[in-house]
Amino acid sequence: MTRTTPRSPGRALTRRSLLGGTAALGAAAATGSLAGCGGGAAASGTTRLDYWLWDANQLPGYSRAIDLFMERNPDLDVRITQMGWDDYWTKLTASFVAGAGPDAFTDHLGRYPEFLKLEVIVPLDDFAPIAEIPDDQYQPGLQELWTGQDGKRYGLPKDYDTIALMYDAKTLKEAELSADDLEGLDWNPQDGGSFEKVLARLAKDTSGKRGDEEGFDPKSVARYALAADPATDYTGQTTWSPFAFSTGWTFTDEKTWGTRFNYDDPDFQATMDWYFGLVDKGLLAPFGLFGDSSPAETQIQGGKAAVALAGSWMIGTYAGLEGVDLGIAPLPAGPIGHPMSMFNGLGDSISSQSEHKEEAARLVAFLGSDDAQEIIGSRAIVFPASDAGTAAAVKAYEDKGLDVSPYTDRVKKGETGLYPLVENAARITSIMQPAFDDLWMRKTKADSFTAYNDKVNALFE
Repeated sequence: MTRTTPRSPGRALTRRSLLGGTAALGAAAATGSLAGCGGGAAASGTTRLDYWLWDANQLPGYSRAIDLFMERNPDLDVRITQMGWDDYWTKLTASFVAGAGPDAFTDHLGRYPEFLKLEVIVPLDDFAPIAEIPDDQYQPGLQELWTGQDGKRYGLPKDYDTIALMYDAKTLKEAELSADDLEGLDWNPQDGGSFEKVLARLAKDTSGKRGDEEGFDPKSVARYALAADPATDYTGQTTWSPFAFSTGWTFTDEKTWGTRFNYDDPDFQATMDWYFGLVDKGLLAPFGLFGDSSPAETQIQGGKAAVALAGSWMIGTYAGLEGVDLGIAPLPAGPIGHPMSMFNGLGDSISSQSEHKEEAARLVAFLGSDDAQEIIGSRAIVFPASDAGTAAAVKAYEDKGLDVSPYTDRVKKGETGLYPLVENAARITSIMQPAFDDLWMRKTKADSFTAYNDKVNALFE
């Protein structure tokens, strides 16, 4: 719900109830000021809570949900602060250093192990409103992701995300393909299977030759088959991870909190050689051709790429692309016989610096309730963590004419691999990023990952 890749950039905003419960969204956070827990002026007789999030697209839904929360809890006054992805983590970290962290905030699996180590978040199990939530409230596996090595929960699931294929139906038609041609595809690291054959059909060089036609020039490509995600990192959430998972590979030796990475696995290395080898075939753009200003959705919209591996949090963005007739297709089945998607999700955490932890627990519990999750789901932005919230989201997407089953089917069928929940994420990034960059630049082969893997595993010794 990568996620090291932002769901949405956004401007900083604050929130206060106005005119009969409608959220007023001010700009105090845009000044860079950091409100202390419970700080600032609250309505007379109420306790102020500060709640932070980064996703601008979700802000209206959360404003509505928190309005309802305040109606039911008139003793509490909640202020939302929203800011863009980079600013969010910078200012959140700075607020903890200054002893002025928010009471509750949206947390990420790539960040919370560090917060846990620094003791700036608290376990949630001892708070009655959270302890009362049934174990089956959320999609299977989500609570496991937010459970620390001590067996306690440090985040309450709020949503989840999976990966599927996005494309412009007009591009398929131009290549004499249909939506049915993207169903039931298979993939393997030896020859790419039927999936690579479709990719070859979709690619086109500057002379008009397709990737499956004699004379195609892989060094002079007008339209690549697969969109390039500039944010490729050691998790590969929206790039290589679905292919690696579908060989039966796992990131670490344990489902969560592993201490040994498996970048030295032969199946993983064969997958990496195939995936980044698509550059040599003219099916994937070379390293650096598309930067941060040209993400995958822009490549699809501009006709520079035909198909994108995209997270479910991006459905609304792709659906809103002008001139794009959006289609969504399932991932190809891998050697294990079916598709696999990374399974990730955000959670709400409570700051250890909060002076109002019990009250913050009431807020977090409500945001995880069916009432709040249905509000969020009805906005058709993300898939909320609860069954009721997911059902609301599916209906909202259907009302927009979108079949999102390629995303939800992976969860229903248990065809998911967990985001790597480990300590030392920042240091792992610094070790592995050069490895992935060099492979994408075609400077090396994937067997070089064995040495990098040794360096990563040394972090846990």
